[in-house]
Amino acid sequence: MREVLTRFGRHNIGFLWLFVEPMLFTLGVTALWTLVGAAHGSNLPIVAFAITGYSSVLLWRNMPARCIGAVGPNLALMYHRHVKVIDVFASRLLLEAAGATISFVVLSVFFSAIGWIQMPEDISKVIFAWFMLAWFGFSLALLMGALSEQSEIIEKLWGPTSYLLFPLSGAGFMVDALPTGAQSLILLLPMVHGVELLREGYFGTAFKAHYSVAYMSVVCTALTLLGLAKTRQVSRTVMPE
Repeated sequence: MREVLTRFGRHNIGFLWLFVEPMLFTLGVTALWTLVGAAHGSNLPIVAFAITGYSSVLLWRNMPARCIGAVGPNLALMYHRHVKVIDVFASRLLLEAAGATISFVVLSVFFSAIGWIQMPEDISKVIFAWFMLAWFGFSLALLMGALSEQSEIIEKLWGPTSYLLFPLSGAGFMVDALPTGAQSLILLLPMVHGVELLREGYFGTAFKAHYSVAYMSVVCTALTLLGLAKTRQVSRTVMPE
């Protein structure tokens, strides 16, 4: 609750910005794609393709940005022995996950209700893919957040890195539409597997997916362990105000 008030305040629509902000971004991209008639290598509905792609980007990309430099503004809380660095990270990550999830669900239901898109063919697969993308964002955020407390360069590097990863994340293209050589390279990025799995659950047989749940799980597990280890290391050096 403290994080919600600190970030969104009590003015205007307050905490509703939690999911309205990602909704506006996704709607803007969807409208732009529709107006310019952007191609994405398939006959899939452009609205559904944009929602599944850019909602997933917001899920994992914003998490590291919220954890980088998160300890400094919350040093006063560290005076309480039960409040740890991991608690600060967890509160911010839960907010980001909740905002992106609500945005994705509301947009999917709304556009389905007005007949622009169909509901997912396999909801359980969509939920599992969303969980995997959230896990990736969570684990990456833990690591980046902890490293940023040891070096200021992390904050400087994450900005351009996240922008470079954006077009490579699978949000705006199908892996199947790429040349074979490019497919093997792009699938080195774990978030691409999550997007492909999400779209397979959404579009079913109309979408030819390329992904490996095992590969994404191994990467996420490694990032989680590294992130937890670094967070524990940083916790020992934090001096509360």
